Amino acid sequence: MTVVLHDYWRSSASYRVRIALELKGIAHDRAAVDLVAGAQRDPAHLARNPQGLVPVLEIDGLRLTQSLAIIEYLDETRPGPPLLPADAAGRARVRALSQAIACEIHPLANLRVLKRVEALAGSEARAAWNRDTIAVGLEAVEALLAQGPAGRFCHGDQPGMADCTLIPQLYNATRWSVAFGHLPRITAVAERCAGLPAFQKAHPEHQPSPAPALEAGG
Repeated sequence: MTVVLHDYWRSSASYRVRIALELKGIAHDRAAVDLVAGAQRDPAHLARNPQGLVPVLEIDGLRLTQSLAIIEYLDETRPGPPLLPADAAGRARVRALSQAIACEIHPLANLRVLKRVEALAGSEARAAWNRDTIAVGLEAVEALLAQGPAGRFCHGDQPGMADCTLIPQLYNATRWSVAFGHLPRITAVAERCAGLPAFQKAHPEHQPSPAPALEAGG
């Protein structure tokens, strides 16, 4: 059965799952959902995900939603290479790092929120809101990384779920001119991930026929 990822090329949540699929070596087709055009509200997509969000992964006869839940499913059903540690403490740390981004930074910087901020306070407020949200969030993630064991990636010497979550947020930081070069752990992880084919293939700019950059959401 063909694995199909319904995603948007610039969606952080979609980007996370693309990285995980590439790390796992899972062949898949991509079905684009144009968030700018409002395709996420089409009845066909709402039938896949009543939340009207991306990504949706069709795999094993299932339709899976929510990026971190998808990544954990992939890890549980296709264990090699692992994206979460074998020990309970390590898994807790990786989940905390991932959620610090996916649940604390990203929701405040996604397209729906940014459009609302702009409607209430204007485009300058939208930009300031997003830059501040990302900058403060990354400072916190750097501190969390510094509290844990040393390693080449977010946790240990192999990329995992936390790296799948961090790299898309750094892509957004770059788009919004949020500097993170002063954050040594984050910078080191970013450089190592950039050299891996899985992260390269999952990059938004490497997706087929990307739509024009009309929006500035995360």
